[in-house]
Order: sequence, then C-alpha cells, then structure tokens
Amino acid sequence: MKRRTVGIRVPNHPVPQLLLAELGEPLMSSTLILPGDELPLTDGREIRLRLEHEIDAVLDGGHCGIEPTTVVDLAVDPPVIMRRGAGDGRLLGL
Repeated sequence: MKRRTVGIRVPNHPVPQLLLAELGEPLMSSTLILPGDELPLTDGREIRLRLEHEIDAVLDGGHCGIEPTTVVDLAVDPPVIMRRGAGDGRLLGL
C-alpha cells in the first residue's frame, strides 16, 4: 500500500532529545526487529554484537522497553489515536 503521509516519533527520553537538540534537525529511525526475531532489539550490547560489521555506531541510552508507541493520525480532523501504547494523546488533547 502506498502512503501519502509520513510518521514522526516524538521521543520522551533524554538521549534522543539531547541528540536532536545538538543536531538541530530530524533523524530517521525505526524499530529494530531483525529477520527471524519476534521482538525488537533494545539492548545496546546485543545490537553491537549482532550488527557490528553493518553499522557505524550504537548510541546506547539504556533500556527503553518494548511496548509499542502510541500512533496518532494527524492527517484527519480531529486527530485519531490509531494505536494506544507508550505515550499518550494528552499533548494533542486526545
């Protein structure tokens, strides 16, 4: 399915917040679920061990859990929560 919208993440963690502030521009990211894995990789050491020859660096901000994030569709008015998870819609009045 071709989408006409873009998703953004709004981190509630000091490490990506500081990195974003320092860079002054957005970053592209995704959840790291490797082929054959059921759960995302969240441990910096394990990520480095499994991917050290394929990535340049791992910025380990500590364990963040594996609860999916809340997804809010802002392309409609009023905005709609598509998936409830980590975070909430209070900032959007939802």
